[in-house]
Amino acid sequence: MRYSHATTIDSPAFSHDIRRIPGLAGLRRGAVMGWIRRLVLLSSDVLSVGFAWILARNLGIPTPAFLSAEGFELTLIPVLGISISIFAARSLYQAGEPRRDYLGMIKAQSLAVLLLLLTSYFFNPNQFVSRSQYLLYWGFSLVFLVLGRFVIDKGTQRLRLRGSIRYPAMVIADQDYRERAIQIVHGEDRYQVAGILDAKALDRDIREETFRKMQQLGIAEVFVAWDAIKNRMFLGQWFQTLGITLRVIPIEQNRVFGAANLHMLNAETPCITFRPPVIAGGQFWVKRIFDVTSALLILTLASPVYLAIAIAVFIDSPGPIFYKQTRVGLHGEPFKVWKFRSMVNNADKLQAQLEQQNETKDGVLFKVKDDPRITRVGHFIRQYSLDELPQIFNVLFGEMSLVGPRPLPLRDVEKFKQHYFIRQDVLPGITGMWQISGRSDIDNFDDVLKLDLYYIQNWSVLLDISILFRTLSAVLKKSGAY
Repeated sequence: MRYSHATTIDSPAFSHDIRRIPGLAGLRRGAVMGWIRRLVLLSSDVLSVGFAWILARNLGIPTPAFLSAEGFELTLIPVLGISISIFAARSLYQAGEPRRDYLGMIKAQSLAVLLLLLTSYFFNPNQFVSRSQYLLYWGFSLVFLVLGRFVIDKGTQRLRLRGSIRYPAMVIADQDYRERAIQIVHGEDRYQVAGILDAKALDRDIREETFRKMQQLGIAEVFVAWDAIKNRMFLGQWFQTLGITLRVIPIEQNRVFGAANLHMLNAETPCITFRPPVIAGGQFWVKRIFDVTSALLILTLASPVYLAIAIAVFIDSPGPIFYKQTRVGLHGEPFKVWKFRSMVNNADKLQAQLEQQNETKDGVLFKVKDDPRITRVGHFIRQYSLDELPQIFNVLFGEMSLVGPRPLPLRDVEKFKQHYFIRQDVLPGITGMWQISGRSDIDNFDDVLKLDLYYIQNWSVLLDISILFRTLSAVLKKSGAY
């Protein structure tokens, strides 16, 4: 991906108003490129639908009206009109994912064919087109439409790899959100980031120079992190005056809520709706039945393993076989998590002496690679996550699930930021996205939260089964274990 280095604003403020800057664009920047995109897509769709209709005419059983050139022209008009109208209504000419929505294209064209069939039935059932022509037209049109869009998409990708047909864009965000904002912009794969600025670039004393810089760089769209715009929404009119599209990225909110929908209130007020990702209601009971059934099966099959580990722990070092620690579970309720003891008997008291050796970046989790508290047997069972096996009882007691966000000790939860607590709204799990993505190799809790939110937002029984099998693979490979 090509983009320039960050543009810095260090010139003094201009005394004149931004509206006095000469040469302000009345037309939205990038509009021409947008119209070219729509024209190319429209041309492809018209050719695809028209060619499919011609093939259907020549290969299907013709009707009297369809045999004449005049009849063919009369039937082609509603065919094109219905299809293009539905494509436009389904936003298939918009930039980004909509123009690559092949499944949406198939559904839209199938609806168009159905409407065409109803139209012919009510107005001229015997002379419009035959059933064979309908079937051929439907099949040919789906193939040609998808193929046309695919060819355009691949051609666009090639041109963009060369730096062509990209919208010049600018990112405005504070340091904490800059990397994430740039990732979001690059994910669209249609922008060339021409400048990266701090939130102070919109401050009163330098904002005029910032807008002048945007004009000089030919910026078409500006992506502003919510933290940089929350108290400056009145600046939207300035962007509008310059013909620049303003896009506000609610990065902090997306960490908590995930996907969002935009709709209008009272037909005039835009409203962003965030739906919190929570496994509740019927989903909860489906997951619970799956957990109990699977836990009983695991407990039955693995009982010899439980016995062998218990004997090994008892012989290896003095102390109890099982270790019980208070963890924070569903809705922040504390519970005792069961594990085979893998450390010396007074491990909790020794942890305070090791805090300075904590290897996590934000300090939320406690991890020390060569932890001196681990016993010989403990080292082996931790590598293969066998110390977690007694948590099957926590699952049966309803305190945990087989799959879910990992329950953390009180010490870790006390260091939580406010938006971390969303992970406490589902049952914690023995394994989860964190465990199959590197376990101890992940040293930043924001990365853990992203994995947990992905799981909550996309939960299904099939996902649970997939994670359980991938956990088995990760355990056998000792991925990220220590």
